[in-house]
Amino acid sequence: MDFATRWMEAVPLSNTRAKSVCQALADIFARVGWPSDILTDLGTNFLAGTMKNLWEAHGVNHLVATPYHHQTNGLVERFNGTLGAMIRKFVNEHSNDRDLVLQQLLFAYRAVPHPSLGFSPFELVYGCEVKGPLQLVKQQWAGFTPSPGINILDFVSNLQSTLRHSLALVKENLKDAQEEQKAWYDKHSREWSFKVGDQVMVLKALQAHKMEAPWEGPFTVQERLGAVNYLIASPTSNIKPTVYHVNSLKPFYSRGLNVCQFTAQETNDAEWPEGVYYEGKRDGGVEEVNLSATLGRLQQQQIKELCTSFAPIFSATPGRTEWAYHSIDTGNAHPIRTPPYRESPHAQTA
Repeated sequence: MDFATRWMEAVPLSNTRAKSVCQALADIFARVGWPSDILTDLGTNFLAGTMKNLWEAHGVNHLVATPYHHQTNGLVERFNGTLGAMIRKFVNEHSNDRDLVLQQLLFAYRAVPHPSLGFSPFELVYGCEVKGPLQLVKQQWAGFTPSPGINILDFVSNLQSTLRHSLALVKENLKDAQEEQKAWYDKHSREWSFKVGDQVMVLKALQAHKMEAPWEGPFTVQERLGAVNYLIASPTSNIKPTVYHVNSLKPFYSRGLNVCQFTAQETNDAEWPEGVYYEGKRDGGVEEVNLSATLGRLQQQQIKELCTSFAPIFSATPGRTEWAYHSIDTGNAHPIRTPPYRESPHAQTA
């Protein structure tokens, strides 16, 4: 996509290897000219040696987007979603030849005025409105008669004047749209800044399971690469440091280690009251207690001696004490009832 005019190109490919992508880009630039700068993501096909040689041979400055920050190339990412929605409308009728319909979809997109610029990509590239099917029908209804040809010099002069006037309006419309979008973004944005050595949490880009924690860490800030990009080092030495956008980071706060010591007051075994810990008939006794087979003989003997020393208050059948009570006062709040969730097929077969 051209950032100035929002003119987009889309090429159907059977594979996304570097050689195929290079050929597709060379075909596009053979028609529109080679750019001074080009921005891509961190795909391996864009970082391959073949692609690097292509940029160096034609004097193109290759820029790469920040990892896991799609806003860096937001125009292309947004167009990908729009084009995917357009293709889904035709996939049923053109399931086997949707690659042939792709250019017709791009024609429709280029003919519509862009909301931020106020002009269609066709107008900004060619200096005039595109003649589409609807315009042909309109001309037939209105009885349009073609105007006589004009001098080539007048045509070039009018085209330059039209493009200059359109460019001035585009800049004004784009400035207003950017100010409005920035105002909406700043309502929920927060400025973060980290120093070298700070510990941070990193937002996980891809979650294998929806119940997994979206943040991982702590990681250490190794270097600040700019206003918004940081080089983050992993605590694992075999993982290479990675560049992250500040929106994918948040400060890590370690919990303080509190050590508490609990001591029990020494009491005489004779002070333990009898018959107050359990109510009802106490069935069974020490001799009916089942001891784990994993215990050694000495351990079993020690447990039997301990149970025997507290035989008056010991029972093999647990009861209920009346010496301790606990109540929770919820006030006038109504009980919270949650309907049962549907069980997943995987859990049903387990």
